[in-house]
Amino acid sequence: MTPTSSGKIQRKLTIATKNKPAASTPEQKQWTFLSNHGHVLIFLAHDPAARVRDIAAAVGITERSAQIILADLEATGYLTKKRVGRRNEYTIKLEKKFRHPSESHKSIRLLLDIFN
Repeated sequence: MTPTSSGKIQRKLTIATKNKPAASTPEQKQWTFLSNHGHVLIFLAHDPAARVRDIAAAVGITERSAQIILADLEATGYLTKKRVGRRNEYTIKLEKKFRHPSESHKSIRLLLDIFN
């Protein structure tokens, strides 16, 4: 290895090390008990005529992510959408059950009741 190539390799390693994110500690890892889908449902329970922009801002996601989540929830029957003037109004199907097998015997009404 020539001195110049060794210097280039060392420089590349230094740059790679500087760009690598620091290892996170347990205090730095952020997680929540509810998914974004759950947060969207809870928000809609409080404001069924909310705009996608407002839902996204409240949940902390992009408008596109909010649209995808709303489409998921509608496609799986957790909510219906009705056009009212220039806005959508969402109706949550409270009798629907949780999707995970360990909670599939419980309705989502129980979750929404906690936050109302």
